[in-house]
Formats: sequence, C-alpha cells, structure tokens
Amino acid sequence: MRIVVAVTGASGIVYAKRAIEALGEHKPGVIISEGAKVLAKEEGVKLPSGKNVYGEKDFFAPFASGSSAPDAMLVIPCSLKTLSAIANGYGDNLISRSAEVCIKEGKKLVLVVRETPLSAISLENCLKLARIGVVILPACPGFYHKPKSISELVDFVVGKSLDSLGVKNKMYKRWKE
Repeated sequence: MRIVVAVTGASGIVYAKRAIEALGEHKPGVIISEGAKVLAKEEGVKLPSGKNVYGEKDFFAPFASGSSAPDAMLVIPCSLKTLSAIANGYGDNLISRSAEVCIKEGKKLVLVVRETPLSAISLENCLKLARIGVVILPACPGFYHKPKSISELVDFVVGKSLDSLGVKNKMYKRWKE
C-alpha cells in the first residue's frame, strides 16, 4: 500500500510523528509544510528528513500526479487552512495538490482536523468533503480504555487514523476487547 502522510501547521505535530513511525513498514511519502516546521520546533517534536520527505512546494514528488496516485493519504494534523484549500480545490502546494489527486482518483483521504471550536465555515468545509467520501477525523481521543499517559491518548487518535486508512494496527485497546 502506497501511503502519503502530510503534516500541516496545526498544533499536534506529535500525532504526525507517531503516525509516520507506525507506518514505517509502508515507507510512506511525507510532506511537511513550512508551518509544520515552525510548529514542530515550538512543540519540541523532531520530524523526519530524508529521501521520502518532501517540502510543500516540491511538485515533482511522484504523488503530485494522478498517474502515480498513492493508495491513501493522511493529513495529520490538518490545519483549517489546508482543510479549506482541499475543500475548495485550491491546489497551490503539494499537500492540497496530492489531496486533490486522491479525490479525483477515488483514493482514500483522511483529514485529522486539529482545531476547536470549529466555525460554521470550517464545518461546511468538513461536510463538503465528507459528502464526497473524505474521512474527517477530529483529533478527539477516547477515554474508555483508561489512558495513563499522553502517548496513549496520541496512540488512540493515530490508531483510529490508521483504521480509516485501512491499515491494521494495535495502537489502542478496542471497545470491549
């Protein structure tokens, strides 16, 4: 399964780091926005670098074209700016362009929206995308598994994100397991 993980400038960069780690065997392509780089420093999270990591202006990445569409894309965390760009077909960077490719090619797209509260405009953008099959997954951890650490809360959200991509995982305790 070819997977792309996009990291945007919304708080919660730790979700992206954990998702990339959990997807290691899939060797995901990673897109990191300029805002995410700034926020990663602020939040004290080291993001990956290397061969499969692309900047938001690198339109020569393979997944920027429908002829090389990934099987699935995860935007984690997803800023409201990115949500709006995707919802309105504004493919001005590699993240929104790759999301547009997933939509037009009928591939799985999961957006882990990380903002609260949501305005009516943001809710309309979420609804617009959900109606065409995009998974809107707010970064809302569950508590039924009685988490004892922040990392367990992060793993819950990341595990649900991977579930939505169709990637089997054991990152959190399932209901009534």
